Amino acid sequence: MKRHLFSLFAVVIAAGALFAQDQQTTTSKKSEGREGATVREIEVQYAGPQTVTRNVILSNMRTTVGQPFSKEAIEDDVRNLYATGFFTNLRIFDEPLMDGVKVVVIVQGKSVVKEVIIKGSKRLKEKALLKEIKTKPGNILDEKQVSIDAQSLVDLYQKKAYPKIEVSYKVDTDEKTGRSVVTFNINEGGKYVISSIEFLGTKNLDPKMLSKQMKTKKENWLSWITGTGKLKKDQFEDDLKNVITYCQNQGYIDAEVKDIKYEYDVPSKDEMKVVITLFEGIQYKVSSLTIKGNKLYSTEDLTKLMIMRDGSVFSPKGNEENRKAIEDKYGTQGYIDTRVSAEKTSNIQGGTIDVLYTIQEGGQSYIQKIKIEGNDRTKDKVIRRELAVAPGEIYDSVKVEASKKRLQNLGYFSKVEANPEDTSVPNRKNLVIQVEEQRTGSLTFGAGFSSIDSLLGFVEVNQGNFDLFNWPTFTGGGQKARVRLQYGASRQDYTVSFTEPWFLDRKLALGFDAWYRKSEYFSTLYNQESYGFSPRIEKPWGQFYRTTLGYKYEEIGIVDVDSSASPAIKQEAGYRDKSSVYASIIRDTRDNVFLTRSGNRTELYSEVAGGPLQGDTKIWKLTLESSQYFEVFRDQIVMIRGSGGTADTWDGGVRVPIFDRYFLGGGNDMRGFGYRKVSPVDNFGTPIGGKTFFTHTTEYTYPIIERVRGAVFYDGGFVTANTFDFDFNKYQADVGVGLRLNLPIGPIRLDWAFPIIHDENNGSKVGKFNFNVGYQF
Repeated sequence: MKRHLFSLFAVVIAAGALFAQDQQTTTSKKSEGREGATVREIEVQYAGPQTVTRNVILSNMRTTVGQPFSKEAIEDDVRNLYATGFFTNLRIFDEPLMDGVKVVVIVQGKSVVKEVIIKGSKRLKEKALLKEIKTKPGNILDEKQVSIDAQSLVDLYQKKAYPKIEVSYKVDTDEKTGRSVVTFNINEGGKYVISSIEFLGTKNLDPKMLSKQMKTKKENWLSWITGTGKLKKDQFEDDLKNVITYCQNQGYIDAEVKDIKYEYDVPSKDEMKVVITLFEGIQYKVSSLTIKGNKLYSTEDLTKLMIMRDGSVFSPKGNEENRKAIEDKYGTQGYIDTRVSAEKTSNIQGGTIDVLYTIQEGGQSYIQKIKIEGNDRTKDKVIRRELAVAPGEIYDSVKVEASKKRLQNLGYFSKVEANPEDTSVPNRKNLVIQVEEQRTGSLTFGAGFSSIDSLLGFVEVNQGNFDLFNWPTFTGGGQKARVRLQYGASRQDYTVSFTEPWFLDRKLALGFDAWYRKSEYFSTLYNQESYGFSPRIEKPWGQFYRTTLGYKYEEIGIVDVDSSASPAIKQEAGYRDKSSVYASIIRDTRDNVFLTRSGNRTELYSEVAGGPLQGDTKIWKLTLESSQYFEVFRDQIVMIRGSGGTADTWDGGVRVPIFDRYFLGGGNDMRGFGYRKVSPVDNFGTPIGGKTFFTHTTEYTYPIIERVRGAVFYDGGFVTANTFDFDFNKYQADVGVGLRLNLPIGPIRLDWAFPIIHDENNGSKVGKFNFNVGYQF
């Protein structure tokens, strides 16, 4: 027993001596004479527990049995083995063996993680914490990674509103077995929400405007929905950068964050106050703007392009806009190699800045070729037809940038780059369009609820880059295809849509819709169902206009009529077909279709059914709708909308059927009235719809917190029984307030309104509450 212990001790001492000589020694001095000799054997020796297998070691070595021995290869082997991160020490040397060389590799491996322990976590589950770290049982111990993991746990807690979180770690290693236990000790420090955010050190800057630059907000009554009120480290750091950018764009170029304090001595033990101290500095104004180096254009012409001028507040944003305006002026004529630099000279005492724009004019360039790269799915022609430039034309950098935006707006690509490429021909450049494809198809399903059509769920398959003739992927042709199935407590909708936006390779959209719909929410006395199809063609005109012409055939039924319904409703029972053509002209100048701050949308729509088109329904309809948006002050928006329409029979038609009559009331128009309650009524007081309507809305919305807007509105309108009967004596109106929530799960609209002008059928003392909730997941 003693002899075995002495032998083991001798091996350890010998290995230690080897490592002590040189931790990264590769060969002994005698090996120089064995360069090129054949490697006969590779022996692996372990100084300590065996934590790395022989196969792993050999697979990371250039030196192999049967190959010539090389000192250079041995040095690479040392570097490669250390690079694996598996070893604390290693040494490689050679010994003579018969007519060749024996290579000896002595390694001291790092320990293996046996267990990872989390201590002190009370608010977050251990399973969630273990998912956040990369140190796992069975891995080679990497103390650098353990340190990174500790910081990852800190970051996770900070995202969950634990600003005082502390995480430490320790590693316990069993030297005999080479196994380690990693323990993370957590001191959660309590969960806090932000009670207030204060700015100190500002004299001229408005703290309210500074707060608007931040996504980090104090807690409020909607925080449980919006997720505000928590201090998230990464977001807060970005917020501070945004605050400084805002200050600088107000002319306070020297602004900086001097100090940040988190005060926990507030009335509630679960609250914290964030105090940000800023150095504001002085506001700089432009003393003079000078241009030099311009030969092609006069200084006067270039000065007119500038947004930031003499005497105005200096800002980095304005300076960049001026510089780009000059480059764009040259770029529109193909001088794309022109460069404009801005040199600033500040006068601290006077609070002024002189700006010198130096222009280095380049030669005029024309487009030789347009090269498309990276489109492994989308066809070349789908990309080329969106470009505003063509080979042989002047290389107009502004049009090229517009082309880039068009491609980005298609939604087919995650990245679009448009760059010039030099050619062998003077003043000729290739335009290289580089794209990265992204997924354009989606399978979505979801649910929603509203005060009109109750609870519903849906499934939708959508492909925005469809190709009908590209089997089996059916992608890459730029077509639009959609299938939607919607089923709810009071409605069923099944829709198939297809659109070819460039029919016959012209900017002419050709498409069709096919559907089946059953609606139970129109009335308590009957249900309505329809099925049909509609081919259509659409043509854009310029930037803001488009026209649509279509044909529609549908079978419409008034079904499940209640026995207590009035004669006017019962005579509508049954199915009738409708064959019609329709046309519309739309002008749309809105800046954003989701949250519009400025612009206008106007649509004129007409429809004719029957006559030479045949069918049971013989009517015509004409409607006009227009919405105007104004941003009156700091994201406060006023929307004014009006619409009106009229309908009648022709070609011997007996009556306008109830499904083609007009109704008002409910969450989509006159919100203080019941759904479809603003309408002519029969002798039994049942709303039966009319042939003429007019309605208008004025709505004022304002930001409350991020993602939440308040609303105040006025709705008015009427429906009359006869064609072109715009009788304002039948006018009714309501006023109300609401909330607009733009949440990650989808938009939520809440409105409460009550009538202020109404007839005997629509009086209400408590008003109406309308809401619409929808989300996808």
